[in-house]
Amino acid sequence: MNTPRKLRVLLAASAVAVVASSVLAASSGSATGGIEKTQEWTGTWAAGSTPGSVAGGSSQIGFTNQSLRQIVHTSVGGEALRIRLSDQYGLNPSITIGHATIALPDLTTPDPSDIDLTSVHELTFNGKTSVVQKKGTDLLSDPVTWTIGNQQDLVVTLFFPVATGPTTFHFQSRAISYISAGDKTNEAAVPGATQRENFYFLAGIDVLREKAGGSVAILGDSIANGTNSTLGGNKRWPDALATRLILNPRNGRTPGVLNMGVSGNRITKDGLEPINGGGGFAEIGNSALFRLGHDVLAPAGVGTVVVDLGINDIWMSNESADAIIDGLHQISVQSRQRAIKVIGCTLMPYETSTAAVWTPEREATRIAVNEYLRTSPDFDGIVDFDKLMRDPAAPTKLRAEFDSGDHIHPNDAGYQAMADAVNLNMLR
Repeated sequence: MNTPRKLRVLLAASAVAVVASSVLAASSGSATGGIEKTQEWTGTWAAGSTPGSVAGGSSQIGFTNQSLRQIVHTSVGGEALRIRLSDQYGLNPSITIGHATIALPDLTTPDPSDIDLTSVHELTFNGKTSVVQKKGTDLLSDPVTWTIGNQQDLVVTLFFPVATGPTTFHFQSRAISYISAGDKTNEAAVPGATQRENFYFLAGIDVLREKAGGSVAILGDSIANGTNSTLGGNKRWPDALATRLILNPRNGRTPGVLNMGVSGNRITKDGLEPINGGGGFAEIGNSALFRLGHDVLAPAGVGTVVVDLGINDIWMSNESADAIIDGLHQISVQSRQRAIKVIGCTLMPYETSTAAVWTPEREATRIAVNEYLRTSPDFDGIVDFDKLMRDPAAPTKLRAEFDSGDHIHPNDAGYQAMADAVNLNMLR
């Protein structure tokens, strides 16, 4: 719900854990030894993928002889990790990753893009430091034996020696990525780098854990994506939820949290479909029904999906309650088919002074969808964000203390309150 100008007002694996008794071979410095315990791959971080913006910019132009440095904030830690790259929406026949590294940030400098050179690990693909990725595919790196803790900031640097063409990316990430000329994968700093609030090609990070608790995928829109939260502060409600799960483990098991929120995303409409009679935006992603397979069913260890969607279908598309409910039903049955538990979230109020955005008729749609969410057997649990976030004196509006100012997105305190309202037992 929040994108270049116009959009700024506009935007609101199967659940089979891979159990491995593996020995991780050292290769090109990417691993330092073997692991012989029974462990499971679990997603610790992820971002929903969308096509590049047709309006131009870095997501459409892509990268040529450039490095891309991206900072991610994980949920759970582990004894090894791997990254997942996605070219799901690429237009070139392939892209080439010439070199890739992962490292810790250098906390002794004021620049968040600086890395600690003593922590740099080479990322390889079938033992090779360079790889060609075919259009439309995902790519897993070789495992890196490296113990990282919970909620660890990691810096992934990718070098693209030849033109990538239009990218697969995640816009308005609430984190800054850095674009620099040449191969900077082993450079401590990237002075003068171009800064963008997007992730590019990087779709997920998995960790290898004992007593893995699986992962929880948040299938959402800009509210899950943390629009208007503190930039770089990891103040999105899924971040706060991860903190609560880590502080309250059960039987030593803590699930990872994967934030698959995409700003402006709708349940039944693709990004380029009309918005209130005007044009759409590719970067708000294909419909959640389309995204379900790639963003929820594919990542490692997903055992629960939290569905925080529907408000954009109302105010951007004037969709009917029946159409929204049919879409939510499909998300539920397709997830349950993979033995994934489904948690629904009621739609928060959004009344504003703009009649084209909020009308009594659209409010009636929101109320009807919320009634379905509260009473339908399609869900294994419900988080009543509507009840939590509405103004008791004006239930069509957000509580003032939780309103970021645009009357649809919470502020940091509101996002924290949302995380605090989740019954953790539903996610375990």
